[in-house]
Amino acid sequence: MPQYAILIYERETPGGMAGFPPEVLAAHGRVEGLIAASGGTLIAGYATEPTSMTRSRRGPVVTEGPFVESKEAMSGFFVVEARDLNHAVEISGFVPVMDGGVEVRPLLGG
Repeated sequence: MPQYAILIYERETPGGMAGFPPEVLAAHGRVEGLIAASGGTLIAGYATEPTSMTRSRRGPVVTEGPFVESKEAMSGFFVVEARDLNHAVEISGFVPVMDGGVEVRPLLGG
């Protein structure tokens, strides 16, 4: 099956994942089962460190902070196998997002 990245963008929580409400953490724990029940497969899932830990490179210049200034930052991502893009978008609905949204992108060679 083709692979897709589900990129999670939301406002940063003070303290990173430690600042997530327990119900959101519990919902993240259910994602793999929901994906499997829909006929997809979770390949990987990761949270990212806060943007204060980010370094961006634009040509020879390295700067502190994210590449794009925004109210929302990429807070994590999943890699999933799905039947097609529509199925991957359906799967993205299982991802709990507190204050933001998700982006679904096909992976090259996936």
